[in-house]
Amino acid sequence: MHGYLGDLGLLKDRRFALLLSVRTISVLGSAFAPVALAFGILGLPGADAGTLSAVLTAQSLPMILFMLVGGVIADRLPRQRVMMVGELLMAGGYTALGVMLLIGWTPLPALIAAAALAGVATAVTFPALTGIIPEVVPLDRLQTGNALLGLGANASRVAGAVLGGGMVVLFGGGWALVMSGAMFAVSGVLIALLRLEPGDRARGRAHSMLADLRDGWWEFRSRQWIWVVVAQFALLVMALQAGHGVLGPLLAKESLGGPLAWSGFLAGEAVGTITGVLVSLRLRPRRPILVAVLLCLAAALPYLLLGLAAPLWAIVVGAFVAGVAFDVFGVLWQTTMQREVPPESLSRVSSYDMLGSMMFGPIGLLLAVPAAQWFGTENALLGCAAIVVISTLAALLSPGVRNMRAPESRAVAHADLK
Repeated sequence: MHGYLGDLGLLKDRRFALLLSVRTISVLGSAFAPVALAFGILGLPGADAGTLSAVLTAQSLPMILFMLVGGVIADRLPRQRVMMVGELLMAGGYTALGVMLLIGWTPLPALIAAAALAGVATAVTFPALTGIIPEVVPLDRLQTGNALLGLGANASRVAGAVLGGGMVVLFGGGWALVMSGAMFAVSGVLIALLRLEPGDRARGRAHSMLADLRDGWWEFRSRQWIWVVVAQFALLVMALQAGHGVLGPLLAKESLGGPLAWSGFLAGEAVGTITGVLVSLRLRPRRPILVAVLLCLAAALPYLLLGLAAPLWAIVVGAFVAGVAFDVFGVLWQTTMQREVPPESLSRVSSYDMLGSMMFGPIGLLLAVPAAQWFGTENALLGCAAIVVISTLAALLSPGVRNMRAPESRAVAHADLK
């Protein structure tokens, strides 16, 4: 208990507390969006799973296309300003989607354009977020900082899954999306208040964007453990996009009871991530990437239960287990990246990480509907579980993944050799 109280001492740092507030409110806005967008689109006259797939793909594709640009920008410019722009762009995208649903003017091209704006905003924000954390948190407290940021984000996911689903049921998806946009706007204002000291990061260089991308690529590919796990996640995220974005909500509508049932699934997953924070605050594995990759096997569990028509309570428990595993993975992955990658290249390497991890996501969204039609929704979800397991086992074949040691473990091993 004393150790956990010591971890909470980081909250006394004003800059960290401000960054935590920004991240927590932003994720709350994001948590409203999945249920609101899924059932708001599915509830439109004449809309079907193909309509939802088109809108989600329109959001995902620009995020992938602009991710590398976002990494270069975040390594060149003050990251808090980059995050501010990204949060405000997300506010505009989600507010536009909500207003269209409210007024009943929902042509597919307009929905796609608003979703694409939100996707570009994500590409701008995420690399900057990864890079700004070491600027705010001392090196020896990085894992604690990442875990506490995860705690705020995960609490928001729980609240957003429950409140978002309830708001969709009571008021409709339009109002839920407008509320999401308002939260992003608040985050944009708050991040503008963060002031970093001039020495906290390197000044922007007069390199071309192509040269910056090339340097970032070298940092990325020179570490086997990074590119192997990114290749694993390219397949894993494809399965997650299909399962969480289309197949899960579709099965919930068909046989589980609609948006409240799917909100329960998302809430179970989010509660799991909060529990995972307690684990990640104390866990210090000697081989953090090996442990992180092994935890990915748990992501197959909820899809397996959905595909086998398990009762809703069992599916929610499976989502909880996956949530615990994903949170611990995220903290170990982020902390290792922030320790091992030079600060001046961190956002670019992070953008390659996210680009590679998400590049097959739109394929998952596009294939989800025909897979459900050809094989049935349950069998398609079982296919998602199989992809998760196979990609994870393949990543474990990499020596870089198995042998990557934490800095303190390397120091002990070096001392033993002397």
